[in-house]
Amino acid sequence: LDAKPIPGTWSTRQVVCHVADFEPIYADRMKRVIAEDEPTFFGGDPDVFAARLAYEQRNVDDEVQLVESVRGQMVSILRTLAPNGFRRTGNHLEHGPLSLETLLSRITGHIPHHVNFIKAKREKLGI
Repeated sequence: LDAKPIPGTWSTRQVVCHVADFEPIYADRMKRVIAEDEPTFFGGDPDVFAARLAYEQRNVDDEVQLVESVRGQMVSILRTLAPNGFRRTGNHLEHGPLSLETLLSRITGHIPHHVNFIKAKREKLGI
């Protein structure tokens, strides 16, 4: 879990922690787009999170459980929306206006994006 076979990349544990840290951030953004009129979102530097949030000491099972819980809650909320609810927007300070549909697309693609990194690491390790 902690091997870094590709220089300059995160370990599998760090990738899982990153996903677990940003899942609630995206959930908060989506909730705010649903509940508020054009809320503002702040960015977050993934490398700063990795450096300062004890990624090396965190339990992977706990992190996965957090992702599952947050996603389960969001599924329950999103199922209640009418189709036009997905067009509601918020304003990201770095990326500008983002619709709920865009936020949802980004977060649902987040895990598959990082799974590719994990697969590359495993291949380098011969696993």
